Parts: sequence; C-alpha cells; structure tokens
Amino acid sequence: MIITTAHGRIEGIERDSIWQFRGIPYAAAPVGERRFLPPAPPEPWEGVRSGASFGATAWPEPGGVTALLGDEGPGADEDCLYLNVFTPGCDDAARPVMVWIHGGSFTGGSGSASWYDGTALATRGDVVVVTINYRLGALGFLWLGDLDEGLRSSGMNGILDQAAALAWVRGNIAAFGGDPDNVTIFGESAGAMSVSTLLATPAARGLFHRAIAQSGAAEHVMSTTVAAGVTAAIMADLGVSTIEELRALPPQALVEAGTRVDGAIHSEPGRSAHRTGALAMVFQPVIDGDWLPEDPLVAVAQGRAADVPLLIGTNLDEWHLFRLMGSGVLEQEELLARLTRVFGDGELAHARYSSTRPDATPADLWSAVLTDAIFRIPAIRLIEAREQATSATYQYLFSWPSSAFDGVLGSCHALEIPFVFGVLDNPGAAMILGAAPDPQLRELALHMQDAWLAFARTGDPGHDGLPQWPEADTTSRPAMRFDLTRELLHDHDGHERVLWDGIL
Repeated sequence: MIITTAHGRIEGIERDSIWQFRGIPYAAAPVGERRFLPPAPPEPWEGVRSGASFGATAWPEPGGVTALLGDEGPGADEDCLYLNVFTPGCDDAARPVMVWIHGGSFTGGSGSASWYDGTALATRGDVVVVTINYRLGALGFLWLGDLDEGLRSSGMNGILDQAAALAWVRGNIAAFGGDPDNVTIFGESAGAMSVSTLLATPAARGLFHRAIAQSGAAEHVMSTTVAAGVTAAIMADLGVSTIEELRALPPQALVEAGTRVDGAIHSEPGRSAHRTGALAMVFQPVIDGDWLPEDPLVAVAQGRAADVPLLIGTNLDEWHLFRLMGSGVLEQEELLARLTRVFGDGELAHARYSSTRPDATPADLWSAVLTDAIFRIPAIRLIEAREQATSATYQYLFSWPSSAFDGVLGSCHALEIPFVFGVLDNPGAAMILGAAPDPQLRELALHMQDAWLAFARTGDPGHDGLPQWPEADTTSRPAMRFDLTRELLHDHDGHERVLWDGIL
C-alpha cells in the first residue's frame, strides 16, 4: 500500500493484518553547522519511499537495559528524526491515535524497539499507533543558550523533536486512518517525563488531546544554572571552548564525554538531586524561559493543559531494576543514617516503611524509599497540581511481581511495558518476566491494554473488566491496582506518602 504524505509517498508493509510504515522522516535532522538547532521541516523526496525498514536511532547506540527491549534500528546516526506508523487500515475511519515516546534516561532508547511493536494495540483497539525517535544526550539536551542566544532551544531540542513529530501527526495521520483531533501521547520513564514536560511546552500546545505517563512525572527538568554546570563539565572534558568546536566533533565523542561526566557527577558528594542521594540525570529538559517557559509542575498548577485528561501511575518496586545493577550490602546503621538525612526522624521513617514489609532487608527498605522519591511521589505531586484541572486525572499502580533473577526485581521499573503493548512473548519480555506468560498474565495484559485504549478513545480508562475507577483526588486518592487481581486502592501506602510532605 502506498500513502501520500505532505512530503512524499511511502509504501508500507503488512504484518498480521496491520499496516506498518517504518522510518518516515518527520523533521530534517540538524547536523553539521546546524547541530544544536531546533528541528526543521523534513525534506521532500521523489518517487516512492520504502517503509519496510526502521530509520536510524539517535545517538547513543542502544545498550544496557535498552538492548533488552530488542532494538531493531539500523544503528545510530544524527539523522535520526524518524517515526513509525502501525494502522489497521489507511482509510477514512478516523481512529484514535496513540503516539509513544520511549524512555531511556534521555540518553538511550528508540521507537523501533520490538517491545514497542504497535501491532497488538492497533489490532485490539482499532487505533493507530505511532512510535518516534528523538535526539538524546548532548545532541538533544546540552544547554548552550549562555554561549549563543540563538541556541536557547538546545536544552529542549529532544522535546521539540517530539513536538515536531506531533505536528507531523497533525498534518498527515488522516491518510493513515487516524484522527488528528484525537491524539494521545504516552510514554514510560524519560518518555513519561517527556509527556509531563510537553504539557507545559508551547510548541506542543494543541497537538495532543490526552496524556499517559508511566513511571515518570514533571520533576525531571533543569534550571539554566544547573545545566550550564553540566555544559562546562562536558566542554572541559572534551577540551573545547566554542560551539564551532562542539559542532566539529563526531557524535561518538559527545556520547563518551556525557558518559564520563555523568560518572563523575554521580560520584561527587553534594551533586545529588535531593536528600536521598538519588542523583539527577545529566541530560534533562532545560527551563530556558522561552521554549520551556517555567517548571512544568508550576505551569500545570497554574492551569496549563487543564483540558488534557491525564492517566498516570507507577510500579510498586520501581527502584529494584536499578538496584540490580548496583552492588554492595546496606547495613542497618547506614540505612537509619540515610533515613535521618532525608526525613529528620529516621526511626519514624523506618517504622513506617517496615510496617508493611516485616521481612525486608535494609536494602529493600531503601529501595522503597527511592521508588517513592524518584517515581511515586513526583506522580502524586503532578496529580495534586492538577486538582483544579477541568479534565479528568486517573491514577494506577502496577504491582505484579516478576520471578526473574530469583524474584529480586519485584514489580520493577519498565515491567508494565510488555503488558501495555501486548508483547509478552517478546524474547526480552520473557527475560524480565521470569517465566513464559500464562493465562493469568495474558488476562492482566488485556485489561491494561483495554484501559489504555479506552482512555485514548474517551479520556476515561474504565472498562467492563475493571472495578469502578473514579477520578483522582487529594482526599481519598483512588488508584487502580493492576495485578493478577484488579482492585481499587485508596491512598495506598499513605502512611509513607505523608513522610514526604515538605520534602518532595
């Protein structure tokens, strides 16, 4: 099937009754002398472009956890601004559109990862799924506005890429059977942080109508002061002093410098994000005052995107994934010292966190604290900021525990993704699940897909397979629990939540 877009014709491939159009350029890649500039409109092409292969991924090349997701791109390149469309039919059905923004700490990942295959969602929900790449690391988030006023976008370029992809969707998705007036953005981890940032990004205003944030909220942004410190460290590491020198470097050099600076910052006392000692990511969206006028949490509290329904949630044991990558044993004395540093009253915090975890080790309890600090409490703060929103907010908790790695993962970060996308049989998914999916797990996946699809279609994730799911509020704090049994929770772990008042 050949479809005509605003910039040229592209031929798709059919897989399992779903049409795929891979590697569509949605913006012109800013490379060479244009590196660090905002995305520009894509260049038109002659003839018929093949949509059989994914476009290049952004630098850095996939690795680590990202590799687990099964990246299928041809490799990394600065020319990386491509998207992929999965659709049941290129007709006039005006289906809901779901645009996926991948995670990866703003330094890794791609829209071509096999975990993000949109086939199951498109089939089950009769929706159009779009997955995108965007610039990462220094190429997408290195703040250079202090060195050149014309580069004030540089700390937001990765987010502006996402907005450009949404603009492409607005102008072209009808030809692929989608409704440009019913677009849901959804993402996980840095993708969810991107979703939350887009709520406050002027360039994205009006380009999406619903938002889903999985394990990420609005707190992971930088001031220009903090970002300038990162830039100085990167340039010192590279031994350069001008933007021209930065533009002359190969992308790999920027990636390697980012890795070195990240390691140095993570080992430097006093550079933590807050009193937990959990460290900020080196590359994050920058509040420059123009492209991102203000802190997204502040903007939301002031009414920005109040008309955009939001579905947001976290996994019960988010930090267990990162803990698996670490090493060392945490002793009880050190745990109490850390809790005292964070909460003031370490004994009270210990009593609260251990009350529902009687067999937990000190490392288990500290992991629970970090799960709250980095993921759960920021999600709650975004819900609270939307208290006066004119559109609905819904909260969920994913709590099914993996048996992989002798069960140490629990319900860890990223574990919900194969359930949402319906790819439980993906080899990477099998590794993190710990076992072949059984009927109960497949049922859980279907209930999650149906919730996400219902939200994309109507703005309400409730469906017949779930208990009644009320809107989030700051009194009863309802959240839908997704596990082998679905249930509505009210202020789950509230005795721990209140510890963070005045801290986060």
